[in-house]
This record gives sequence, C-alpha cells and structure tokens, in this order.
Amino acid sequence: MVTLVLILAVVLAQAVSGGIAFGAAPGKKLVIAYAAMNARVCPLWAPRERGFFAKYGFDAETLFVRGAPTLVAAMASNEIEIGYTGGTAVIGSVASGSDLKVLSALTNRVTYDLVTRPGIKSPEDLRGKKFGVQSIGGTVWMGAILALEHLGLDPERDKIAIIAAGDQTVLAQAVASGTIDATVLDGVQSRPLHARGFPILAELDKAKLPILSSSIVAREPYIQKNPQVVENIMRAIIEGEASCLSMREKPTTLKILQKYLRVSEKDAEEGYKDMVTGLDRKPYANPAGVTNVVRLMKRSNPKVENVRPENLIDDHILKKLDQSGFIDEVMAKYGVK
Repeated sequence: MVTLVLILAVVLAQAVSGGIAFGAAPGKKLVIAYAAMNARVCPLWAPRERGFFAKYGFDAETLFVRGAPTLVAAMASNEIEIGYTGGTAVIGSVASGSDLKVLSALTNRVTYDLVTRPGIKSPEDLRGKKFGVQSIGGTVWMGAILALEHLGLDPERDKIAIIAAGDQTVLAQAVASGTIDATVLDGVQSRPLHARGFPILAELDKAKLPILSSSIVAREPYIQKNPQVVENIMRAIIEGEASCLSMREKPTTLKILQKYLRVSEKDAEEGYKDMVTGLDRKPYANPAGVTNVVRLMKRSNPKVENVRPENLIDDHILKKLDQSGFIDEVMAKYGVK
C-alpha cells in the first residue's frame, strides 16, 4: 500500500516539475517527501525550483504524500530518505519503536486563526458547539485543543463536539455553511472569511503556543551513514527558506507558491503572508513543542509518554551549521532579518 501511494506521489511530483527549475543535479536522486500542502513548505519547494539541491551536490525528488502516517511508514521501509512533516505522526511512530529523528523544525508554534460562524462573539459562546478539525489526533486537532486551552475551555467539560470534517478548504467551507460552528485555519483561509463577517476569536500565532510542526526528519541509521548528505540537505533547505523569506525574491517565491499550491496570484499572496509569519529564522526544534504534542497524544496513545524531546531531537548538524555562521550568512545574503 505504501509503495502504491509513493508511485502515485511520483506521478504527481513529475506533473508539477519543470517551470522555474534550473536543471537536474548529478548523483543519486534522493526522495524528500512532505505531507502538508501549505505555503510553509516553500523552503522545500524553492531548492528544487532554484537549483539549490544541485548547488549542494545532490539531486532530490520532492514528493507530496497524502497523510503524515503514510509518509513515516514509507520512511520506516526506506522508500523515503527525508521527511518534511509535523510532529504527530513522527512521535507516534517513535513511540512504536521507529528510529526517526527530528533534525530541525521550521515552525514551532500554532499559527492558525480560530474562526467562528457569525453570532459567536466570545469564548464562552463556544460551549456546546461543534468544532471542526481535519482528523482526530492530527496537527490541526492539536492546534484546536491548544487554542481551546488558551481560551480557558475544555472540550469535555464544556461539551464542545470535536468533529473530523476534512482539510483546511473543507473546514473553511463547513464554517461558512454553518455545518460547524468553529475551526482553526491558516490565514489564507481565515482572512477571506473574516472579510465576510466571520469572527476571529484568536490569532494563535500571537499566543506563541508551542507545537512541533514543519519538521525535517530522517532515520537515525541514515543520518549516521550519510552525515555529509544530510548536512547538504539541511544547507539546501535553509537556503530555500532564506530565499522564500527574501523580499527581493518575492516575485519568484509567489510563482513557486502558485505552481505547487495551484492557486491564483492573489491566493499565493495570502499564503506568502502566512509563510513569512510562520517560519522560524533559526529552525531549531523546540522541546516544549514536543512536550505539548506528547501531552495531547497520550490521551489516546499512552505509549507516547515515553518519547522524550532529548531523545527525539537530533540537532547536531543544525548546530554545526549555525556555529559555522552558515545560517546567519545565508539569511544576510538574501536580506532576511
């Protein structure tokens, strides 16, 4: 099943390849897969489009795999070398005995807006209402639970029904139609709703709620056997992030977002805003984000309680790049502050 999904992912990747890319790189082609489809994946798309993989001496196929559990299962079977994904599936996999390590995290906090249907004006109005998420136990669900905690609410105590409704587009449609009363959305989805009169109860990015998200992940044996390759992958993604955040490179970045997200220029501009606020300039994984994910996951999977941030996070390559001055230099090169 995993292999079939990957075959389909390869077809999808090939369908969106070309365009801005500068050409293929020499050497073995690596597979770097991602499980989310939002603007914060730009640091992975940009290296492919701008030739950074080739610059750092390798060739890589970037593949969209629908669902983080499928992605980490493919990593466990050595069909994918590097994953770019949220922490939920990774922590669940490690709790079950896998040897995945988090090398870096480009987003370490909840970045959603909590959007409600008109008529809900305060946190207290959410009591007894229906709250939509993508899937129970997933990253959007965790963002929703952390948002409710931030507002002093508890789903069980306050009889808030958490409903698995679908991805961000479906959730936006569901709150617009009144099928659900509230949800958490990226700004690209929440801002148009807000303009139509749908309240935003909380801009969660400002609350700085820790969560492990947009992580670069690899198996420990792969890291040990290929340290230089992994370092070069990190260099390419960090330069990709710098180019995505660069104001002078914005026209190219918008083209990349339009291509991979398959959206209009206007929607790409909205996604760009989310990306700029959502990405961390020094992409260290925050242990507090791991702790929050573990705390919420253990309600349904007690095994995750044994996952410790110090055992999950392996940032020695990132520290090497940081201490050498690489991160500061590449950010300065693109004018990123």
